[in-house]
Amino acid sequence: MGEPEEFPIERSFIEETFPVKEVSEESAREKNIRHGHISTLHIWWARRPLAASRATAYAALIPAPKDVEEAEKVKQFIAEICKWENSLNPTYIEKARKDIRKALGYTPRVLDPFAGGGAIPLEALRLGCETYASDYNPVAVLILKAVLEYPQKYGEKLVEDVRKWGEWVLEEAKKEIGRFYPNDVVEQNGYFGKSGEEYIPVGYIWARTIPCQNPSCGAEIPLMRQFWLAKKSNKKVALYTYVDGEEVKFKVVGDGYEPMPEDFDPSKGTVKGAIATCLVCGSTVDAKTTRKLFQEGKAGERMVAVVLHHPKKKGKFYRVANEKDIEVFRQAEEYLAEKVEELRKKWGIEPIPDEPLRRVPITFGVINVWVYGMNTWGDLFNSRQKLALITFVDKVREAYRRMVEEGYEEEYARGVVTYLGLAVDKIADYCNTICQWRNNLETVGHIFARQAIQMMWDYVEGNPVTGASGTWRGSVEWILRSISFTKIFSIMM
Repeated sequence: MGEPEEFPIERSFIEETFPVKEVSEESAREKNIRHGHISTLHIWWARRPLAASRATAYAALIPAPKDVEEAEKVKQFIAEICKWENSLNPTYIEKARKDIRKALGYTPRVLDPFAGGGAIPLEALRLGCETYASDYNPVAVLILKAVLEYPQKYGEKLVEDVRKWGEWVLEEAKKEIGRFYPNDVVEQNGYFGKSGEEYIPVGYIWARTIPCQNPSCGAEIPLMRQFWLAKKSNKKVALYTYVDGEEVKFKVVGDGYEPMPEDFDPSKGTVKGAIATCLVCGSTVDAKTTRKLFQEGKAGERMVAVVLHHPKKKGKFYRVANEKDIEVFRQAEEYLAEKVEELRKKWGIEPIPDEPLRRVPITFGVINVWVYGMNTWGDLFNSRQKLALITFVDKVREAYRRMVEEGYEEEYARGVVTYLGLAVDKIADYCNTICQWRNNLETVGHIFARQAIQMMWDYVEGNPVTGASGTWRGSVEWILRSISFTKIFSIMM
């Protein structure tokens, strides 16, 4: 590099002044920016804002201002360069690089030994620095390779191949497990469809269940926090419960369906704080007993509704789950047993995670699902979700083998499947029994909406082979945007 032994700047700009307010505002705004942001590649809780990382790196590598006028001019530039929309703007980025080279006389080396999600080294790289990053967490190392190394090394070809092989994985998965997410064909004219119309299932809503502890009852209690399916200003749809003999049944009511009964409040569910109320006899089950029933394996779950989408219609449609839905799920359970045995022999490891969930020191902490009998990581998924996830993993591994067979360089093939592996992680975030149905948006929520894994009484099981939220194709698209956001350096450097 030919750099001098001493740092040529006596005092840097950041030691004298800095546009704190402007950079702070941009850093806060960045939290709401999703498309292309590296935060969408993989969750990393301690990731620093890109705006602040870029601004502070630049301000630390240029000299202190000579006077107030120069200080204001540079502060204005920093306020502009830290904006999200200027992240890939060559006018701003090239000026910043020239300023740094002019101030130092050489290309600086930047080392981040605990780089985490990669924000600081990414912005140092953007500013033209020779950048080194490391971390002792293997997940962070994988993220760093995906953010810093592969995009710069392989450029546009990487985007093309991740898209190509991502689509290959999806098609292969569909061939194997698509039958367990069958389209819904309307048999006769109804509330939302005409006879013969075909709808795509995008979600299955489940309720965990416990038996009523009243000796004279014993009915199954569906545990639901509330009954809203769609709660928007222009659309109100809910599940209405009624008792038929000793069984609790459901029907869809609201806009576009049967009228919602006047005395029905969908916000009031059957469980709160683990205290459950039986809809048949009205008795309650205390929280301690509820947990005990789960721990003793006496709890169950029940599919209560199906969420549907029509490619040519806006919005979601709902119906009550029927025997056909349950039978398809049973078929998926049976195939899961076959698939697990096949992969156990093929991989030499247990396909479904059997590592124990770590119990936090306090009863109700960051992870508390073990209180309800979920003792291993595999317990966070129902049978069809387990089948979907191990199938996608199997296809990703097969994609790597095929790439090598077709003559791809092994290191490059590893780079491609790294992103496909991250896509598996993304659908796992949306494909588990802690995901809630977001009735205000009518979408599948994800497990890490906050830094916790805690009990979800009713959950939604998404359909990962469609194009809706939390699906394989959607996950790959998010990843492609992130690659495009970082690969620019290979062009500009």
